[in-house]
Amino acid sequence: MSLPITRIFTVRRVAVTLLLGSLLVTACSARQAADADLPSIVVTTTILGDLVRNVVEDGAEVEVLLPNGADPHDYQASPRQVATMAEADLVVTNGLGLEAGMGDILTELAAEGVNVLELGPLLDPVPLADNPDRLDPHLWLDPIRMTDAVLVIAAELSDEFPSVDWGARADHYAERLRAADDEIRAILEKVPDGKRTLITNHESLAYFAGRYGFVVVATVIPGGSTLAEPSSAELAALVAVIDDAQVPAIFAETTAPDSLARAVAAEAEREVAVVELFTESLGEPGSGAENLIEMLILDARLIADSLTSATGH
Repeated sequence: MSLPITRIFTVRRVAVTLLLGSLLVTACSARQAADADLPSIVVTTTILGDLVRNVVEDGAEVEVLLPNGADPHDYQASPRQVATMAEADLVVTNGLGLEAGMGDILTELAAEGVNVLELGPLLDPVPLADNPDRLDPHLWLDPIRMTDAVLVIAAELSDEFPSVDWGARADHYAERLRAADDEIRAILEKVPDGKRTLITNHESLAYFAGRYGFVVVATVIPGGSTLAEPSSAELAALVAVIDDAQVPAIFAETTAPDSLARAVAAEAEREVAVVELFTESLGEPGSGAENLIEMLILDARLIADSLTSATGH
């Protein structure tokens, strides 16, 4: 006999609580035995890890949970990673549903007294276009919002470890982010107003579009997560949008399969390229997207080139 949904949820939550209880005991013992000269910070995504490292420089030990190329929407933390979060001085997350696969763990860690800093709600998030009841978590694609993010991180560290001038380090990196914003604007100047139309794999580029004067007219996967599945009717409607708008490219992502995007492009009346962007993870060494600033500048170049070429290539 199957359990009611409410009972399944309760059993799952109890299991998570018991696991965390065991891990917290282990973590506390490990912390007492460890060298506590430097604060320990655990960060969920590679992009936030880059932000944190630029604020702390050599002033803290930073561990990033997700590897390069991993999809943050469905990533599951390992028991070792949960133990590491449990013993950390600070855990930095994006929130707003981005780390859906770790949601229960992060909630329980916070309930157990672990200092969990959820950045997303503090950075003026906006609703998802096709799901206004949810807030869009992809704030890092706007470098100006990220200047606010580094100041939030510095303020949190200043409260916990006031002996270091975290604010000065954050200000220095914020200046670099503002310079990157200027460079991105210059790159995108060649895209005329009539071509500033984006079709994306999922709803990830709204903050980028809003900052730089683009419009996201459609997505292959509905909603702000890569976990949804579009219907055949939704895909057919997307093909019609592509034909009507005469867009030259669909922007896919390094962290999600592009098979649906390629299938849609193949159905269009004109040639449509599928162009892969770095949106939810930094790239491997040599990719040109090894840190957030490089990633944003590379994406801007790919977008500008794709929208101004004859065929989208």
